[in-house]
Amino acid sequence: MANGLRDDATVIGLVGLAHASSHFAHLLLPPLFPVFMQEFGLSFAQLGALMSTFFVVSGLGQALSGFVVDRVGARPLLFVSLGLFILACLAASQVTGYAGLFAVAALAGLGNATFHPVDFTILNQRVSAPRLGYAFSVHGLTGNLGWAAAPVFLAGLAALWGWRSAYVAAAALFALIGVLLFLQRERLATQVVVRNTQAGATDGGLDFMRLPVVWWCFGFFLLSTMTLAVVQNFSVSILAALHGVRFEAATLTLTAYMLCGALGMAVGGIVAARVPQADRVVALAMAVGAALLVVCATGWLGATGTMTVLAITGFAVGIGAPSRDMMIKRATPAGATGRVYGLVYSGLDTGLALAPLLFGMLMDRGCYSATLLGAALTLCLSAGAAVAVGVRTVRTG
Repeated sequence: MANGLRDDATVIGLVGLAHASSHFAHLLLPPLFPVFMQEFGLSFAQLGALMSTFFVVSGLGQALSGFVVDRVGARPLLFVSLGLFILACLAASQVTGYAGLFAVAALAGLGNATFHPVDFTILNQRVSAPRLGYAFSVHGLTGNLGWAAAPVFLAGLAALWGWRSAYVAAAALFALIGVLLFLQRERLATQVVVRNTQAGATDGGLDFMRLPVVWWCFGFFLLSTMTLAVVQNFSVSILAALHGVRFEAATLTLTAYMLCGALGMAVGGIVAARVPQADRVVALAMAVGAALLVVCATGWLGATGTMTVLAITGFAVGIGAPSRDMMIKRATPAGATGRVYGLVYSGLDTGLALAPLLFGMLMDRGCYSATLLGAALTLCLSAGAAVAVGVRTVRTG
């Protein structure tokens, strides 16, 4: 295990790079949706189905890939995933219709499936315990940066060279990342841990699924991610409908939300390293975020105030992210890291797949404030789930 600061920093940086690539892949298709609508005559509903496909495949694959990580180690699956991203980009550069885009979404979703079990297995095994809070902070922050980079990269290159060439360039980017990680592959090696004396960790079996704490963790991710999906998918439209905010300004607010979230994660890394009660930190951060969303839903502060508070919401939620990962680590039985992280983080994909469908119905009916209130409710419920995780962890500890 790497104990020196330099070794830990290298591992954290490599895993952060891998995580950024997975979030980049989340947005492999959406930045070019307007192009696909014009080129292939697609509707918003058809385009939304592509993202549902991505997250359904990713969620199912993530729950299963954790078992593979526990059996063969994290590193092999990391390189398989990068290979799938390359294939998805090359396939995207050749698509001629809707069916081809579905194949791209499925390939990218399958590639995305392994990253959380892989990343957290490497971090938990290779990074010194006192620095794990900082490691989880960087992990979350790099994910946000991957989200921010994808639209700029794809839309920018599409404008310069055409959208097909942009996907070829994206394939080259993933290949470059793969080469960099391969050159540092020894830093990413993990040991396969097999234990058969503790509940939930029996030789790669399913006993861990009997632990209530695992399902509370799953519920936390499902609920908290539904709130994120509302902000990502509908905040621009909500600001325009409720306050007449122009598209450019509303989009800037969404960008501010993500950047504030990244800043919150940086601060949250310090909090996670110094405050051992991870579940309480998470619950407080989610509760504050929920309260801020309620303020946004009322519209009391007008356009500028609402945009400001929405951005601050990202900071509040971001603070809880590193402690969230510490919370999951402490709830994980020995020898079951890959399986637990795979199942728990599939709740993230489930939330991202469900929220656009559920809250989209409210949006179609013009219930814009109710959509924000619903997002606040799911975030508040996630705070309760975090408390339940803390209680269950104590009981099973």
